This record gives sequence, C-alpha cells and structure tokens, in this order.
Amino acid sequence: MAAGRTQAASPRRTAADPVKALMHRHRDLCERAVDPLEIAAGLETHGVTDRTATRFRHRDVFSLAEELYARTPRDGGTPPPTAPVTAPRVRAVWALLSLLPGALGAATMAALRLTHGQDRLIAAAVGILAVAVGLRAALARGPLGARDRTPPGVRVAGLATCWLLAHALLGDGLLHTAVTGGPDEPPTGSPAGPWPLTAAPVLALALSCAPAAWCAHLFTVRARRRLTASRGLEDFTASTRPLLLGTFALYLGALGALLALCAAVLDEPAAYVRATTLGALLLLARLLILHGFPQAAALALAATAAAQLTALASVFAARLPGCALLATPVKTVVDTWGPAAVPTLTCAVAAVALLLHATRTLTRASAHAPTDQPW
Repeated sequence: MAAGRTQAASPRRTAADPVKALMHRHRDLCERAVDPLEIAAGLETHGVTDRTATRFRHRDVFSLAEELYARTPRDGGTPPPTAPVTAPRVRAVWALLSLLPGALGAATMAALRLTHGQDRLIAAAVGILAVAVGLRAALARGPLGARDRTPPGVRVAGLATCWLLAHALLGDGLLHTAVTGGPDEPPTGSPAGPWPLTAAPVLALALSCAPAAWCAHLFTVRARRRLTASRGLEDFTASTRPLLLGTFALYLGALGALLALCAAVLDEPAAYVRATTLGALLLLARLLILHGFPQAAALALAATAAAQLTALASVFAARLPGCALLATPVKTVVDTWGPAAVPTLTCAVAAVALLLHATRTLTRASAHAPTDQPW
C-alpha cells in the first residue's frame, strides 16, 4: 500500500511542477545560457509562445525563461545576477572599413577617367579587384560581419553577390549589345563605346556600404533594447517590425542620395529603380545572414543571379539554328522597357520575397539572442 501511494504521488508532483519537466527537456539550453534572454530566444525556436507559457503558470516566455535560468543548477551554485544586454558599440575599425569599398570605387572611377586604351582596361581590372577586397574586409568586421561564415549558404550568397554587382556594371551594356547582334569587341570602359559600362549605380552601391553598416548597427542596437524591455514575444514582434521597415527605408533614402550624387559627378544616368532594387535585395540578404538565416538569403541571391544569367544565355543560344524563339521573352522585355528591365524585375521580385520573409524572421526574439561576437 505504501509503495502504491508513493507511485501515485509521483505524477501529482510532476503535474504540480510543470516547469521542472520543461527544464529537464531543455537542460542543455538552460545550462549553456548566460542570461534569461538567451533561454527565451531558445524556447521560441522550439515553438514555445506566450500562450504556451500560460500552461506553465507564467504570463509570457520571458517570465518563464527567468524562472528556468534561476532554477538551473550550475557549477558555481546559485546563478549570478544577470546583467542587462549590452548592445554593440560603434568602433572606429568597422566604421572605417565600411568606407573602404566606396573610397576604392571612387579611386577606380577616377583612374578610368584619366586613362585610355589598354591602360584603362588594366585600371579597371585592378580597381575591381581592389573594391572586391575592400568589400570583403568591410563584411568581415562590424555590424555587417556574419556570426558564422562557414555555412554553405554564406559562400553561395557571396558568389551570387559578386555576379549581381558584375552584372550591374557590365550586364546592361552586354544585353543591349547581344540583342542587337554583338558584341564584336570587348568593353573599352568608355560610356560611348560599343559595350558601355554602368558606372554610377555600381559606385553608389559601393559607397552605400557605409550607410548599410550604420543601418544594420542601428537595427541591432534598437532591437536588443526592445528585447530587454519587452514582456512578451508578441509585444517584441509588434515593436520590432516598424523598426525593421524604418531601417530599410532609411537605407533606401541614403542610397537614393548617393545615386543622385554619383550620376551628377560621372554625368551618367542614375538608374534609380534598377540600383534601388539591387541595393534593397543586398541589404535584406545581409540582414538575414547577420541574424542567422543564411539559407533564405542565399536562395534569393542565387535565384536572382541565375535568372539574369539565363536571360543573357538565352539571347546567345537563340543564334543557334532553330533556337530563335529562346530570345523572344528577353527581346520583348528589352524592346519594351530597355535592357535594365531584366535585372530590375528579377531583383524586385527577390527583394519583395525577402522583405516578407524578414518581417517574419527578423522580428523574432531568437534572431536577436545575445552573442559573444566582438565588434
């Protein structure tokens, strides 16, 4: 009888302490966490919501995470008092690195204006390599530096970004020349050449690396502050979504100003819509990579690059016997809206898809869990 009473009492104790069962289920998360916010973010990734927290006698996930953190045994005995989440500070190193791609891009444009013939091609090759190195340095540190650069998605996104920037520089001229039967010679770097370069939008995008870094820093800082002040996941999401959209609009405004400046200095068309859609796509993809969602960013960038490459390849493939119909869709778009319509449409579709995805993922607490990555 005593044994029966003991066996019957055990389930009642478990039911009376549901938090203990939850703590056992997520023991690794609770023991590894450095503060309750990290536990709250981890619980959210496992599907625990504010409504779920009420079953554990808590009003929200944050309150539940605080109890889990306090009750988790550690080597040092009682857990230390938690310190508030500290947002990354502005550092001179990454602030200067974010200016490097734009400075190297401006130097390359100046070299192209001062050289001719073969010297211009050499200056273009050296300048493109220098800008690529500067961009890599800017993306390695600071608010644009990914938490983890080892996943395949990050490498795929990097390769696709290189193609999209190269297409922004050479693609419009190449597509127009291909549709009209060329090219008959390589690009000369001259706006009046048979294969003109689109320099102003690319220079503006290089210069926009600095405002992109500041916008990413602003979004991270404000989101972590709201994570600390929020008392529920729904409350945090509702307050973070306008922050994300405001940061996105702030970058687009800065990019528009840089496009106007570069177009005036270089005396070229600004190509606002074409460059804005590409800049929006690159910023959203980078924000997703920064906050732990590289797969979606890589997929969108790779699909956009593949679509642009397919459009170019279809024009050249149409020159084969019996394949003239392959170029009909691209020629129709080019004849109606111009060669810039192809990259504009592909980048716009991908940017809208990433924006919708970002409003769901970047407004979650798990996307802003504290990390030990130094800035």
